Amino acid sequence: MSKRIPIVFGLIVVVLMFSLLLGTSSAQEYGFNWSATFYNSTDLTGTGVPVTGINGVNFNWGTGVPIINGVAVPGIGADNFSAVFTSSQTFVDGVYTFTATSDDGIRVIIDGQVVLDRFIGRVETTDTFQHTMTAGVHSLQVQYFEGVDKAIVQFQWVYTGVAPTAGPSPTPGPTNTPAPTGLPSIPGGAISAVVIRAAVLNIRAAPSMYAPRLGTVLRGQEYQVIGRDENARWFLLQLSGFQGWALGYYLYIRENEFNAPVISDYVLQDNPASVSGVVATSYGTLRLRAAPSTASAQIGRIIWGGVMAVTGKTRDGIWWRVVWKGTTGWAYSPYLRITEGSLSDVPVVDS
Repeated sequence: MSKRIPIVFGLIVVVLMFSLLLGTSSAQEYGFNWSATFYNSTDLTGTGVPVTGINGVNFNWGTGVPIINGVAVPGIGADNFSAVFTSSQTFVDGVYTFTATSDDGIRVIIDGQVVLDRFIGRVETTDTFQHTMTAGVHSLQVQYFEGVDKAIVQFQWVYTGVAPTAGPSPTPGPTNTPAPTGLPSIPGGAISAVVIRAAVLNIRAAPSMYAPRLGTVLRGQEYQVIGRDENARWFLLQLSGFQGWALGYYLYIRENEFNAPVISDYVLQDNPASVSGVVATSYGTLRLRAAPSTASAQIGRIIWGGVMAVTGKTRDGIWWRVVWKGTTGWAYSPYLRITEGSLSDVPVVDS
């Protein structure tokens, strides 16, 4: 799904304009100032419950009720509901890759046109597609429904490149065409890897999900493998201007991956596993609180995909005490998932 596109000076200017328009990385991915209407039905019918001030459609409610900005949506249960999220977002001219994750169903409408229709019951699934946007403001709508069990809805986009334009007719005879520079070249005979099991794959500074994220690559992109860990579980990739680690589960290695050299000159700092035997990953952006209550002071902001040690929990398990970037605080558990250890090993503590 990726394209090797020449990088010219004009593209650099466009990317800079894009960054200035959208400001932060979360705005670039999820947008801002969304509004929503929730319904006690799975087909967007009935009396709607409006919600405003939503900074991004990025929610994993687990098996609990839908919560927006730390508050449960009034009158909406944990199952058999639907919602419409709407916003107007500013884009620069170009091609964008959109990613939509849902459990159960999702439909995406851009400027009144249905561009993705997966409004059917299914387990957690991620869909990705590309769409060309002209410069200016565009209307976005995400329709979602939840049946039973887990409730997940996430919608994001990334700038892929300049939109193709019609050029002059080719001139007869040989011409010098520069080689694509959008992706790093792969030397002949080198081991290479293609992203196959993720629409957007995180690239990390060390072979661990706890390591800092350096960037992302997209499904279908191919890179040279220049190293691996001892067990050939993580692979060091050569990207444009830097190197980073990717989890092998999401890659297809074209050659024998064990022929890649073992790279061991990395040091993983602040590993949550060294703080406690239980580690959690966030599936939404949420506030770190001083105490297990939405009325408590905010002392930090946990990013989507953040990894942290879990050192305590409330008796009902709704709040977990975590260590996030060296700060101990409380996080709302429906936005978290245990990725190492067991929650049963976490002690119940007072705030």
